[in-house]
Amino acid sequence: MPKTRTTILIDGSNFYFKLKELKLHNLLKFNFAEFAKDLAGKDQIIATNYYVGAVKTDGTPAMQKNFDNQRKLLSHLKKQKINYTLGYLLKTDGKLHEKGVDVRIAVDILVTAYEKTADRIILISSDTDLEPAIKKAREKNILIEYIGFKHQPSIAMKRFCNKYKLLEKKNLKKYITSESTTKDA
Repeated sequence: MPKTRTTILIDGSNFYFKLKELKLHNLLKFNFAEFAKDLAGKDQIIATNYYVGAVKTDGTPAMQKNFDNQRKLLSHLKKQKINYTLGYLLKTDGKLHEKGVDVRIAVDILVTAYEKTADRIILISSDTDLEPAIKKAREKNILIEYIGFKHQPSIAMKRFCNKYKLLEKKNLKKYITSESTTKDA
């Protein structure tokens, strides 16, 4: 019997802030490849995709630091053979808002469903805006598994998806390595 083909989609900002609440947010120490492998289990991983808004520098030291840290993160992902897709950041009233990321995740869910490139999608996002894409994928017989966080699960995502798994700090600590190139990303 052939292995189940699995695609893993990680909402980067959502993931970062959930890890930050657990004080595990140094993404440059996070072993994404091992994390993906464990989530997939015996399944064949078709792709692991990380989605995040692209940081652009505006000349200020703070934005330059964020830009540099994001470049390090993207390099870290690339070394682990994790694909990344960039949305953009929009500044409104002095605050940065991520744009285009959820749409890119939704498109990838639909492409997977309609092109039958995988049988299962592991979705690491608590963004309920993804519900219409999840619903369509499920109609196309794609198994959608929500990976959330026990300290702040999305009740709606648990309901939208076929399966769910809630992670705890103790589950995640093993993916933190001692290697790092910067203090925080």
